[in-house]
Amino acid sequence: MISANKKAADKSDDSPLPGQAISARPMAGDAIYERILTSIMEHRLTPGTKLVEEKLAGIFGVSRTRVREVLARLSHEGLIMTVPNRGAFIASPTPDEARAIFEARRLIEPALLRHLCRHAKPENIAQLRAHVEQEAAARLANNRRAIIRLSGEFHIRVADMVGNPVMSKMMRELASLTCLIIVLYDSPTVPACTHDDHGEIIDAIAAADADRAVAAMDAHLHHIEHVLDMSAAPGDEVDLEALLSA
Repeated sequence: MISANKKAADKSDDSPLPGQAISARPMAGDAIYERILTSIMEHRLTPGTKLVEEKLAGIFGVSRTRVREVLARLSHEGLIMTVPNRGAFIASPTPDEARAIFEARRLIEPALLRHLCRHAKPENIAQLRAHVEQEAAARLANNRRAIIRLSGEFHIRVADMVGNPVMSKMMRELASLTCLIIVLYDSPTVPACTHDDHGEIIDAIAAADADRAVAAMDAHLHHIEHVLDMSAAPGDEVDLEALLSA
Protein backbone atom coordinates (compact mmCIF):
# COMPACT_ATOMS: atom_id res chain seq x y z
CA MET A 1 0.00 0.00 0.00
CA ILE A 2 1.35 3.43 -0.98
CA SER A 3 1.47 5.87 1.90
CA ALA A 4 -0.07 9.34 1.73
CA ASN A 5 3.38 10.85 2.12
CA LYS A 6 4.69 8.85 -0.87
CA LYS A 7 1.71 9.95 -2.99
CA ALA A 8 2.29 13.56 -1.99
CA ALA A 9 5.98 13.28 -2.85
CA ASP A 10 5.21 11.78 -6.26
CA LYS A 11 2.66 14.49 -6.98
CA SER A 12 5.11 17.18 -5.93
CA ASP A 13 7.80 15.65 -8.14
CA ASP A 14 5.59 16.05 -11.22
CA SER A 15 4.44 19.57 -10.37
CA PRO A 16 5.93 22.72 -11.92
CA LEU A 17 8.68 24.32 -9.89
CA PRO A 18 8.01 27.61 -8.07
CA GLY A 19 8.08 30.39 -10.65
CA GLN A 20 8.12 27.89 -13.52
CA ALA A 21 5.90 28.73 -16.48
CA ILE A 22 3.06 26.28 -17.05
CA SER A 23 2.88 25.23 -20.68
CA ALA A 24 -0.11 23.59 -22.36
CA ARG A 25 2.36 21.54 -24.39
CA PRO A 26 5.44 20.85 -22.27
CA MET A 27 8.61 19.95 -24.11
CA ALA A 28 8.81 16.26 -24.98
CA GLY A 29 11.60 14.13 -23.58
CA ASP A 30 13.04 13.58 -27.07
CA ALA A 31 13.27 17.34 -27.61
CA ILE A 32 15.05 17.83 -24.29
CA TYR A 33 17.41 14.98 -25.15
CA GLU A 34 18.20 16.54 -28.54
CA ARG A 35 18.81 19.97 -26.96
CA ILE A 36 21.29 18.54 -24.47
CA LEU A 37 22.91 16.33 -27.12
CA THR A 38 23.36 19.27 -29.51
CA SER A 39 24.91 21.31 -26.70
CA ILE A 40 27.37 18.47 -26.08
CA MET A 41 28.24 18.16 -29.78
CA GLU A 42 28.76 21.92 -30.07
CA HIS A 43 31.05 21.93 -27.02
CA ARG A 44 28.69 24.21 -25.08
CA LEU A 45 28.13 21.59 -22.40
CA THR A 46 31.60 20.49 -21.40
CA PRO A 47 32.81 17.42 -19.49
CA GLY A 48 32.22 17.68 -15.77
CA THR A 49 29.28 20.10 -16.04
CA LYS A 50 26.70 19.29 -13.35
CA LEU A 51 23.15 18.71 -14.63
CA VAL A 52 20.82 19.76 -11.81
CA GLU A 53 17.34 18.24 -12.16
CA GLU A 54 15.51 21.22 -10.69
CA LYS A 55 17.38 23.70 -12.85
CA LEU A 56 16.79 21.66 -16.01
CA ALA A 57 13.10 21.32 -15.15
CA GLY A 58 12.88 25.10 -14.87
CA ILE A 59 14.77 25.68 -18.12
CA PHE A 60 12.55 23.34 -20.14
CA GLY A 61 9.28 23.95 -18.26
CA VAL A 62 8.72 20.28 -17.42
CA SER A 63 8.57 18.07 -14.35
CA ARG A 64 11.63 16.66 -12.65
CA THR A 65 10.32 13.22 -13.58
CA ARG A 66 10.68 14.01 -17.29
CA VAL A 67 14.15 15.43 -16.74
CA ARG A 68 15.12 12.30 -14.80
CA GLU A 69 13.99 10.10 -17.70
CA VAL A 70 16.18 12.08 -20.12
CA LEU A 71 19.17 11.89 -17.79
CA ALA A 72 18.71 8.13 -17.47
CA ARG A 73 18.78 7.83 -21.26
CA LEU A 74 21.94 9.92 -21.51
CA SER A 75 23.51 7.90 -18.71
CA HIS A 76 22.71 4.64 -20.52
CA GLU A 77 24.52 6.01 -23.58
CA GLY A 78 27.57 6.95 -21.50
CA LEU A 79 27.17 10.69 -22.06
CA ILE A 80 26.57 11.53 -18.42
CA MET A 81 27.71 9.91 -15.20
CA THR A 82 25.71 9.81 -11.97
CA VAL A 83 27.64 10.13 -8.72
CA PRO A 84 25.77 8.98 -5.58
CA ASN A 85 24.83 11.91 -3.31
CA ARG A 86 26.30 14.38 -5.80
CA GLY A 87 24.15 14.20 -8.93
CA ALA A 88 24.57 13.88 -12.69
CA PHE A 89 27.53 15.25 -14.64
CA ILE A 90 28.52 15.40 -18.30
CA ALA A 91 30.92 12.48 -18.77
CA SER A 92 34.67 13.03 -18.75
CA PRO A 93 36.18 10.09 -20.69
CA THR A 94 39.62 9.08 -19.45
CA PRO A 95 42.46 8.67 -21.95
CA ASP A 96 41.96 4.89 -21.88
CA GLU A 97 38.23 5.30 -22.49
CA ALA A 98 38.97 7.74 -25.32
CA ARG A 99 41.26 5.21 -27.02
CA ALA A 100 38.60 2.51 -26.63
CA ILE A 101 36.03 4.78 -28.30
CA PHE A 102 38.31 5.43 -31.27
CA GLU A 103 39.03 1.72 -31.53
CA ALA A 104 35.30 1.01 -31.60
CA ARG A 105 34.86 3.55 -34.38
CA ARG A 106 37.65 1.97 -36.41
CA LEU A 107 35.81 -1.34 -36.17
CA ILE A 108 32.34 -0.05 -36.96
CA GLU A 109 32.79 2.69 -39.56
CA PRO A 110 34.65 0.60 -42.17
CA ALA A 111 31.70 -1.82 -42.18
CA LEU A 112 29.29 1.08 -42.70
CA LEU A 113 31.38 2.43 -45.58
CA ARG A 114 31.69 -0.93 -47.31
CA HIS A 115 27.91 -1.30 -47.20
CA LEU A 116 27.35 2.24 -48.44
CA CYS A 117 29.86 1.82 -51.28
CA ARG A 118 27.74 -1.08 -52.54
CA HIS A 119 24.35 0.50 -52.05
CA ALA A 120 24.73 4.31 -52.15
CA LYS A 121 22.24 6.16 -54.33
CA PRO A 122 22.94 9.43 -56.15
CA GLU A 123 20.78 11.29 -53.62
CA ASN A 124 22.95 9.93 -50.80
CA ILE A 125 26.06 11.35 -52.41
CA ALA A 126 24.28 14.68 -52.97
CA GLN A 127 23.20 14.81 -49.33
CA LEU A 128 26.73 14.13 -48.09
CA ARG A 129 28.21 16.76 -50.40
CA ALA A 130 25.61 19.28 -49.21
CA HIS A 131 26.59 18.47 -45.63
CA VAL A 132 30.27 19.08 -46.42
CA GLU A 133 29.29 22.43 -47.94
CA GLN A 134 27.71 23.33 -44.60
CA GLU A 135 30.95 22.37 -42.90
CA ALA A 136 32.89 24.60 -45.31
CA ALA A 137 30.54 27.53 -44.62
CA ALA A 138 31.02 27.05 -40.87
CA ARG A 139 34.80 27.07 -41.35
CA LEU A 140 34.60 30.21 -43.46
CA ALA A 141 32.60 31.87 -40.69
CA ASN A 142 35.04 30.51 -38.09
CA ASN A 143 32.05 29.04 -36.24
CA ARG A 144 33.89 26.44 -34.18
CA ARG A 145 30.78 25.10 -32.46
CA ALA A 146 29.05 24.47 -35.78
CA ILE A 147 32.22 22.94 -37.23
CA ILE A 148 32.43 20.41 -34.39
CA ARG A 149 28.72 19.56 -34.50
CA LEU A 150 28.61 19.18 -38.29
CA SER A 151 31.77 17.07 -38.27
CA GLY A 152 30.17 14.61 -35.86
CA GLU A 153 26.88 14.67 -37.76
CA PHE A 154 28.65 13.67 -40.97
CA HIS A 155 29.48 10.27 -39.48
CA ILE A 156 25.93 9.90 -38.16
CA ARG A 157 24.54 10.65 -41.64
CA VAL A 158 26.72 7.92 -43.14
CA ALA A 159 25.37 5.46 -40.57
CA ASP A 160 21.77 6.54 -41.17
CA MET A 161 22.15 5.93 -44.91
CA VAL A 162 22.99 2.29 -44.25
CA GLY A 163 19.47 1.88 -42.89
CA ASN A 164 20.34 -0.11 -39.77
CA PRO A 165 18.79 1.54 -36.67
CA VAL A 166 21.11 -0.30 -34.29
CA MET A 167 24.21 0.92 -36.12
CA SER A 168 22.76 4.44 -36.31
CA LYS A 169 22.25 4.47 -32.54
CA MET A 170 25.77 3.20 -31.91
CA MET A 171 27.27 5.79 -34.24
CA ARG A 172 25.27 8.58 -32.65
CA GLU A 173 26.58 7.61 -29.21
CA LEU A 174 30.17 7.23 -30.41
CA ALA A 175 30.11 10.56 -32.28
CA SER A 176 28.74 12.33 -29.19
CA LEU A 177 31.38 10.74 -26.95
CA THR A 178 34.05 11.78 -29.45
CA CYS A 179 32.86 15.38 -29.12
CA LEU A 180 33.39 15.14 -25.37
CA ILE A 181 36.84 13.68 -25.94
CA ILE A 182 37.77 16.50 -28.31
CA VAL A 183 36.68 19.22 -25.90
CA LEU A 184 38.68 17.52 -23.12
CA TYR A 185 41.86 16.80 -25.04
CA ASP A 186 41.92 18.97 -28.16
CA SER A 187 45.34 20.50 -28.80
CA PRO A 188 44.92 24.29 -29.02
CA THR A 189 47.40 24.56 -31.90
CA VAL A 190 46.23 21.70 -34.14
CA PRO A 191 42.71 21.29 -35.58
CA ALA A 192 41.26 17.88 -34.73
CA CYS A 193 39.41 17.69 -38.02
CA THR A 194 41.02 18.69 -41.32
CA HIS A 195 38.83 20.38 -43.92
CA ASP A 196 39.13 17.84 -46.75
CA ASP A 197 38.85 14.45 -44.99
CA HIS A 198 35.11 14.09 -45.42
CA GLY A 199 35.30 15.11 -49.07
CA GLU A 200 37.81 12.34 -49.76
CA ILE A 201 35.52 9.81 -48.10
CA ILE A 202 32.57 10.97 -50.22
CA ASP A 203 34.61 10.74 -53.43
CA ALA A 204 35.48 7.14 -52.60
CA ILE A 205 31.84 6.28 -51.85
CA ALA A 206 30.74 7.88 -55.12
CA ALA A 207 33.32 5.78 -56.96
CA ALA A 208 32.13 2.64 -55.13
CA ASP A 209 35.75 2.17 -54.00
CA ALA A 210 35.33 0.55 -50.60
CA ASP A 211 39.05 0.06 -49.92
CA ARG A 212 39.77 3.72 -50.64
CA ALA A 213 36.84 4.85 -48.47
CA VAL A 214 37.96 2.68 -45.56
CA ALA A 215 41.57 3.89 -45.87
CA ALA A 216 40.41 7.52 -45.88
CA MET A 217 38.22 6.97 -42.82
CA ASP A 218 40.99 5.13 -40.98
CA ALA A 219 43.43 7.97 -41.67
CA HIS A 220 40.79 10.49 -40.61
CA LEU A 221 40.14 8.80 -37.25
CA HIS A 222 43.84 8.22 -36.57
CA HIS A 223 44.55 11.89 -37.26
CA ILE A 224 41.89 13.06 -34.79
CA GLU A 225 43.11 10.70 -32.08
CA HIS A 226 46.79 11.46 -32.54
CA VAL A 227 46.50 15.26 -32.37
CA LEU A 228 44.68 15.12 -29.03
CA ASP A 229 46.57 16.27 -25.96
CA MET A 230 45.65 13.79 -23.24
CA SER A 231 47.12 16.03 -20.55
CA ALA A 232 44.49 18.75 -21.04
CA ALA A 233 42.15 19.51 -18.15
CA PRO A 234 38.35 19.85 -18.29
CA GLY A 235 36.89 23.31 -18.83
CA ASP A 236 35.35 25.58 -16.22
CA GLU A 237 31.80 25.27 -14.92
CA VAL A 238 29.18 26.69 -17.28
CA ASP A 239 25.78 28.37 -17.00
CA LEU A 240 23.16 25.73 -17.85
CA GLU A 241 20.33 28.20 -18.30
CA ALA A 242 22.28 30.35 -20.74
CA LEU A 243 23.23 27.29 -22.81
CA LEU A 244 19.94 25.39 -22.91
CA SER A 245 17.15 27.96 -22.77
CA ALA A 246 17.91 29.42 -26.21
